[in-house]
Amino acid sequence: MIERVGVVGAGTMGAGIAQLACGGGFETIVHDPEPEALRAGIERVTEQLRRGVERGRWSEEQANNAGEGLREAATLQDLGGCGLAIEAAPERLELKRKLFADLERVCGPEAVLATNTSSLSVTAIAAGSERPDRVVGMHFFNPPPVMKLVEIVAGEESSQEALALAAEVAERMGRIPIRANDAIGFVANRCVRPFNLETLRMLGERIGSHEEIDRVYRLCGGFRMGPFELMDLIGLDVNFDVARSFYEQSFGEPRWRPHPIQARMVAAWRLGRKSGRGFYDYSRDPYRSEDPQVEAERPVVDEPDLEEIAGPLGPLVINRLSAQIANEAAFALGEGVASAADIDTAMRLGFNWPIGPLELGDRLGGARAVGILDELRELHGDGYRAAPLLREAAATGRELAAG
Repeated sequence: MIERVGVVGAGTMGAGIAQLACGGGFETIVHDPEPEALRAGIERVTEQLRRGVERGRWSEEQANNAGEGLREAATLQDLGGCGLAIEAAPERLELKRKLFADLERVCGPEAVLATNTSSLSVTAIAAGSERPDRVVGMHFFNPPPVMKLVEIVAGEESSQEALALAAEVAERMGRIPIRANDAIGFVANRCVRPFNLETLRMLGERIGSHEEIDRVYRLCGGFRMGPFELMDLIGLDVNFDVARSFYEQSFGEPRWRPHPIQARMVAAWRLGRKSGRGFYDYSRDPYRSEDPQVEAERPVVDEPDLEEIAGPLGPLVINRLSAQIANEAAFALGEGVASAADIDTAMRLGFNWPIGPLELGDRLGGARAVGILDELRELHGDGYRAAPLLREAAATGRELAAG
């Protein structure tokens, strides 16, 4: 186990990662090419350590020890001796390749270099390194001190030693690592696609309003936020950019086709909470009606219960969306992106889902899910083709969550 961790980039993600590193007992060296951003990032970490003491999350002694391990690096050369360097730089491939080439010279050939990318290929980033076997992905979720998940992503040449070290560091930071192979969106961002796109399709088909669809999924799905609330929170522009990226990287995969509603919302500058209005108007307080208390274990997938809780819209929304969620996870499992356990863990921790997507598929039932998808495919095309693994589960009764 290494004792010195470098963090490049002192913005929200970089500062959050640095807080976890020094809180985990690592000597933590933080660099940002912008001096003001570096100072602000160090101040943010120090302030969060202080607030943690006030809230009883850790002792004053623990905060002091973490703060003493935090170092400000004016130049990249100050990261010499780091056994692991994590970059949290802007999502530009050439920038990250150059950064890793520089870090390789500074930290030495045995150091592990980790990228926090959420959208770029780890393999492509590693292509600029002399030791691509030492390059891995460490995808933290925002904000890192709150979100427990870290995706440890293997590029084509990442060594098992480097991946194991990254996972050990994540655990010492108090995070829960899962393993993923280098694929579009890795695990969590891929498996959340239907939560956005399928609900947009239902809205476009006028199955229900955005308020009605959100309400059904809160009441029957057990989610704190419905899909449209979540899109508003993330930002419609960010969500649209991610949708386009998935579609382009996959050379037009029908499941990932962006929806025109997204484009119209962005063009109208209805970006969600940050612009004051998205699907909801945030000048109103409260912006949505309150939910009644529901005495039921959720998510609910049985039609009589769904109708009792949410009316006729309940089965239409929940079962259609659940089938697509399970289907995307089955594609990911079948393609070897991650294990069944890691796929379900990723969604519970990365997006606070009450149940993993493969567990949801098992609760819905493979035969039922495939039946729903086949009907939708006949109406709407290949965006609803069933994953081979899901079709196999339907035929054999195999549980997806068992792997």
